[in-house]
Amino acid sequence: MTDGILTIADRIHNKLDDMTRAERQLAHSILENYPASGLGPLAALAKVANVSVPTVARMVQKLGFKGYPDFQAELREELKATVQNPIAKHDTWAEGAPSGHVLNQFTDAVIDNIRHTLAQIDPDKFDEACEMVADQSKPLYIVGGRVSHTLAEYLFLHTQILRPNVTHIQSTSNAWPHYLLDVGPGDVFVIFDVRRYENNTLKLAEMAHARGAKIILFTDQWRSPVHQLAEISFSGRIVVPSAWDSVATLMLLVESMIAAVQNVDWDDTKDRMEQLEDMFDQTKLFRKFT
Repeated sequence: MTDGILTIADRIHNKLDDMTRAERQLAHSILENYPASGLGPLAALAKVANVSVPTVARMVQKLGFKGYPDFQAELREELKATVQNPIAKHDTWAEGAPSGHVLNQFTDAVIDNIRHTLAQIDPDKFDEACEMVADQSKPLYIVGGRVSHTLAEYLFLHTQILRPNVTHIQSTSNAWPHYLLDVGPGDVFVIFDVRRYENNTLKLAEMAHARGAKIILFTDQWRSPVHQLAEISFSGRIVVPSAWDSVATLMLLVESMIAAVQNVDWDDTKDRMEQLEDMFDQTKLFRKFT
């Protein structure tokens, strides 16, 4: 597998409308525990999904594979990709590094990532997620990991202006269980989790889900294990010619969400922003030239 092509999960979502009832049943079974679900024997997968062996063979071909062994080989490559460390990522890139300046290489990769990501986003689901984030009747919790906390902080900074009752939880802190004491049914969690997926983040998501919270997940193309608990998941392409992954696509989604949320109740948002600006003036935080 190369990082730039569609994952098997992408292929399944693209083909759902063309599948038979049995094939869709199999597809949903695979996605429930993806990608590990397809790593066992063909007959075992058929049994778990409660479909026939020929159904598995047909769907695998419909996804573009010659047979089940090729399908499994692709899944194994995806599984390896989810746990690559920065050194391994750099070695993978360096082996096939194209000519040209890094600015052009990096930009081309990001544009390609954005194109693939947006092709997989359901606009209705995105609107639904924005409505959930904007709903002031429910507390909003925002969670990020060791690196993805930067995205979480960015979203928190803006939503804290747009609406009340917003909490930023750092899953890397030992204090995060304290925040769950007040979580109740219908509360909204926005969680960021990209490879290498963090155990703390998954445990936090499990405990929040058990208390009835609804989860919006921002993840990568291989999808964090948290996606099994999420009400809505957004998968952003992250691979670039670097030892580190790029969050450019996820930042695009985050900034689009901020833009949408601010307009859900603009009068209320405007009032909060005006109050904040007045506080800035009183504290003389920013220089003024007029």
